[in-house]
Amino acid sequence: MVHAKTWTLKKHFVGHPTNSDFELKTVELAPLKNGEVLLEALFLSVDPYMRIASNRLKAGDVMMGEQVARVVESKNSAFPTGTIVLAHSGWTTHSISDGKALEKLLTDWPDTLPLSLALGTVGMPGLTAYFGLLEICGVKGGETVMINAAAGAVGSVVGQIAKLKGCKVVGAAGSDEKVAYLKKIGFDVAFNYKKVESLEEALKKASPDGYDCYFDNVGGEFSNTVISQMKKFGRIAICGAISTYNRTGPLPPGPAPENIIYQQLRMEGLLVYAWQGEVRQKALKDLLKWVLEGKIQYHEHITEGFENMPAAFMGLLKGENLGKAIVKA
Repeated sequence: MVHAKTWTLKKHFVGHPTNSDFELKTVELAPLKNGEVLLEALFLSVDPYMRIASNRLKAGDVMMGEQVARVVESKNSAFPTGTIVLAHSGWTTHSISDGKALEKLLTDWPDTLPLSLALGTVGMPGLTAYFGLLEICGVKGGETVMINAAAGAVGSVVGQIAKLKGCKVVGAAGSDEKVAYLKKIGFDVAFNYKKVESLEEALKKASPDGYDCYFDNVGGEFSNTVISQMKKFGRIAICGAISTYNRTGPLPPGPAPENIIYQQLRMEGLLVYAWQGEVRQKALKDLLKWVLEGKIQYHEHITEGFENMPAAFMGLLKGENLGKAIVKA
């Protein structure tokens, strides 16, 4: 019998998650039926969306999430033992799948590239950056792009794709280390929003003419300030609002309507799963190609040990990660 360790939601989060909100359980898995495979997690993802998506869980449910896993036993010819797959199995060391929701890595994935990158730059966060910037913002060469949480898994890729497309890129992050990283990967301007006297002035100094595209990962008052500096016909991709996820009081007011009306701005929410099939495969291949060519650099913030899943998640929400937060099982 195989025993799986799983992290469950003991109780719903109030404000910032704490260790007491999670419970580690051991579950005995049933023997495989025909068509099924047994998966062993190699790398697991922690992402900001989990903070709000967990509201849909019941107490005792396994925390949701994606992992890179290895097939360790198979009764499904499509996934022989040893196959590496992406699985939405949640925070668990082992799981059983009928194979329908599993995804194999790209066929030309090289041995030199970490498998964990399939959870980051060449995975869901990379795809989010790709479609948010190229489809929702419809970015064009010569435009100015503003990105917050710019040193995170999504923001860092947005900035690098924008540079590939010939844009001026401005990024905000929450530490001097992150700002230095943004400059290293090619951002034209990067600043530590925690240290500037005035966010409004920092944005004006970075781009006196304003911004054509705004890729928003933060929300709240930060976004209100950026939106007031958008150029006419500016486009805004709303990817996340991490500044509001742990609030217990009322949310801050939204942007001034007159800015949106008179500048004729377009604002659209971004869910990466809207793009499927061939367009998604092309995007993954583009991202892999850019990484292999050195046009997109990546940084992973790896936490060792499945037992540290909650700590990795809580650290992510506090901004402790540079690049993609990953747990190595």
